[in-house]
Amino acid sequence: MSETSPSTPNEVSGEPAPDALRRAGRFIANSFHDGRTPALWLLGILVGIVAGYGAIGLRLAIQGVEFIALADLAPHISTAAVELDPMAIILAPLAGGCIVGLLLYVGEKAKWLTETRALGIADVMEARAVRAGKMQAMPGLLSSVISAVSLGSGVSAGREGPAVHLGATLATLLCRPLGLPARAARIMLGCGAAAAVAASFNAPVAGALFAFEVILGHYALRSIAPIAAASVTGAVISRIHFGATPAFAIPEIAPASIPDMIAVVPLGVLAAGVAIPFVIGTVRGTRLVADQAGRLSWPLWALPPIGGLVVGLIGAFVPEILGVGYEATAKALAGGYGVGLLVGLILVKIAATVITLSFRFGGGVFSPSLYLGAMLGAAYGALVVGLLGEDSSGVAFFAVVGMGAVSGAVLGAPLSTTLIVFELTASYEASIALLVAVSLATVITTTVTKGSFFHKQVERHGYDLTKGNARVILQTIRARDIMTPVGKNERLGEMDEPHVYEDDYLGRVMGFFSAEKLDGAPVRTRSGEQPIVGYISKADAHAAYARALQTAHEEEHR
Repeated sequence: MSETSPSTPNEVSGEPAPDALRRAGRFIANSFHDGRTPALWLLGILVGIVAGYGAIGLRLAIQGVEFIALADLAPHISTAAVELDPMAIILAPLAGGCIVGLLLYVGEKAKWLTETRALGIADVMEARAVRAGKMQAMPGLLSSVISAVSLGSGVSAGREGPAVHLGATLATLLCRPLGLPARAARIMLGCGAAAAVAASFNAPVAGALFAFEVILGHYALRSIAPIAAASVTGAVISRIHFGATPAFAIPEIAPASIPDMIAVVPLGVLAAGVAIPFVIGTVRGTRLVADQAGRLSWPLWALPPIGGLVVGLIGAFVPEILGVGYEATAKALAGGYGVGLLVGLILVKIAATVITLSFRFGGGVFSPSLYLGAMLGAAYGALVVGLLGEDSSGVAFFAVVGMGAVSGAVLGAPLSTTLIVFELTASYEASIALLVAVSLATVITTTVTKGSFFHKQVERHGYDLTKGNARVILQTIRARDIMTPVGKNERLGEMDEPHVYEDDYLGRVMGFFSAEKLDGAPVRTRSGEQPIVGYISKADAHAAYARALQTAHEEEHR
């Protein structure tokens, strides 16, 4: 018998088998370089399936932990807490904090979590802008476990942020063997995020728009088809398993009157008044707690039990602030709270969420911002209804508008939140009113805070995404990427000779040339005797900057 050798022709193609496989591999790889190819669309559907099931899995994991901790499932946490012994409510977040602390410790020692915290939407945005759309698997998966334990134990945060991060992580993990180019990898991040949002809210249009507005930061035509396919797929998967019902009950919205539409304008200003302290408190609270822990030589992984105890004590007296908060949000939309209690819940929810995130629990701000907006809108609506009487459409109208206005201002995503409200309510008038309110709230909030909540988080790593690609390019390209290497026999050179280092960013290199009035300089390494490893000219630096800008421009507009 003769064995088939590597040079034996393939029976179908007539080519040697390895050559046929290599050609097939090159064809598949090349097909992803053009975002309009059906291959990328089909990959978007596959990512939508994986990310959709990831969001469902996270939701079920949260409910499972909550059933163990509080003997009830997630949507009814505040009702279940009322019937529990207050000590059980206090101990549940404390125990959850101990488990989260252990997970953070493991992540820190294994070098999976470089900052001793669970990751979220801001890290997806940073991966898109800085790391060519690539994310690491273990940090993402561990962050999802941390978030499931955190939210299941009853602390105050949202599940959508962890779901988006998990969706993006799974997208990267799925596509890694394909060796996608940077543009396709970034599109797949958007696909994972879109599917996660769509699966969470049963809102496929809003899921796709969220990916464009928050993750990608542009609306390029080549990205539309794969992201739309992923978003619709995620929503379909959610509806198969949970039905077509929204994430929480929305009452029927009565037609809005002209006085109602006018009254929306002050509500937008008030929404900014809630969003601003929430964003500032969360960002500064995280930094303040970390600084204080450093002064006390207290490891960051040991913070969650402390935060859990504090949130548990608050929840024992105000159970409405526990968990994701959808039950309390739905009750506010239905007009189930008085004005005084609504105002109190806003203040306590802000405090509880700031404590939760500052003490290193996992979770997001999407659900808390919806909660705060619903409470604000319901309180404001009760006052408007008292003034207008039958001329008003009712509390639910203003509660829905407030819900979208606060969340849109916090997230920096006014269009996405408007569409989420439209898909949840099917009310055109409420969506128009919300567009007015969220525009006001977003402009005022971002003017004061200098960016959305996610932008402020990314700034911790020194990247300012509010200035667009021009600033990011200067912060990501390094001298080693554009220098002309020199041979090993080149001179070491005098150390006092003007030079740059190989790990200097492009912005520093260009600033150095301008300050020193130089047309070029040697490039040194920082190790050993710091020998010269290359040379970079001013023309090289400017040419690299121009090429990167052109590439970014083409990606955003084609």
